[in-house]
Amino acid sequence: MRPLLVIAVLALTGCSLFGPKKPDALPAAIPAAKAPDLSAVGSTLDVIDSRVAAAVTVAREANTAGKPAVVESELSVASSFLPSPTEGDLAYARQRSEKATPAEYEKQRAKAAEKQKAAEQAWQTLEAQVAASKAALAARDKRIEELTAEVDRIRQEASNDIWTMTGAALAVIGALTTAFMGPKVGIPLLLCGGFCGAVPFIIDSEYFEYIAAGTMIVSAGLGLWWLADKVRDSVNEPPSNDEASKKE
Repeated sequence: MRPLLVIAVLALTGCSLFGPKKPDALPAAIPAAKAPDLSAVGSTLDVIDSRVAAAVTVAREANTAGKPAVVESELSVASSFLPSPTEGDLAYARQRSEKATPAEYEKQRAKAAEKQKAAEQAWQTLEAQVAASKAALAARDKRIEELTAEVDRIRQEASNDIWTMTGAALAVIGALTTAFMGPKVGIPLLLCGGFCGAVPFIIDSEYFEYIAAGTMIVSAGLGLWWLADKVRDSVNEPPSNDEASKKE
C-alpha cells in the first residue's frame, strides 16, 4: 500500500512539472521574392512611346514648315528615349533609305503596326499571367496557414486526450484502491486523476504558474505526511517475538 502512495505523489508532481508542452513554433517562412510591378513598368514604357511619337510628329511638322533645325532637335530628343540600334538594323535602314520605294515604305509601316499590336497583346497576356500567379501564390499561402493551424489543433487535441485518459485511468485505480485498500491510498490517486484530467485547462490558463506552485506545495505536503506516517508506524510497531524473548 505504501508504494502506491509514493506513486500517487510522484504522479501528482509529474502532472505539473512534465505536462504536455506546446508544439514548437514553426520556423519563420522564407520571404517570397517581390513580384515585379508590371503596371509601373508598362506606364513607363507608355510614357516613353508617347514622347517618342510626339517628337517624331513635331519633327515631321517642322520639316513640312521648312524648319530643319527643329527637325534635327526633335529627332535628337526622340533618339534619346530609344536604345542604340544594332549594326544589322542600322545597315538595313540605310539600305532601305537609298533604294526603297514608297510602296516598300508602306509595307514596312504595315509590318511595324503588326509588331506593335503583337507586342501590346503579349504584354496584356503577361500581365494576366502575373495576376494569375499572384492569386495562386496567395491561395497557396492561405492553404498552408490553414493546414498549419489544423496540425496544431490536432496536436493539442491529442495531448488533451492523453491527459484525459490518464486522469480517467487514475480515477478508476483510485476508486478501486479506496474500496479495497482504504482511503489513505485511494484518495491521493483520485486527486491525481482529477488533476491530470484538468492539466489541459491548467496549461492554457493565465494562472498556470500559481497552480504549478500550489501543486508543488501540495506534493511536498503529501510527501512529508507520508514520511511522518511511516515514522509513526515504525515507532508504534509492536516488538517482534525475538525482541520480546531477549527482554525477558
